[in-house]
Amino acid sequence: MASDAEAMDRANAILDPIAADYLDRPGVDVGRMFASEGLRVRGKVFAFVGFQGALALKLPADRVDELDGDAGMQRMVMRERAMREWLTVPADAADRWAPLVAEAYAFVDEITP
Repeated sequence: MASDAEAMDRANAILDPIAADYLDRPGVDVGRMFASEGLRVRGKVFAFVGFQGALALKLPADRVDELDGDAGMQRMVMRERAMREWLTVPADAADRWAPLVAEAYAFVDEITP
């Protein structure tokens, strides 16, 4: 079983090329989210790698409801509290990362002034 550090390295290797496509867009940069760096649009994080190597995404609550349980994806839980608009996607579902990052970007871009 991979350590958390190895899992994060694997996840960052998946996310980095996806992130590169967003960093040229206006208002998109990299910033801190918990113990990780994440993609932000106008200061609001929309995607980051969690400490166990899963991709965390901010999506509309109904979309999180729809995806929860599919291909190992889960609603993010922090301090025993389910987060309404956050979803985690395991590295084993890496083929889903790029389209879901696109959804997260579009969502946060739309709701962020």
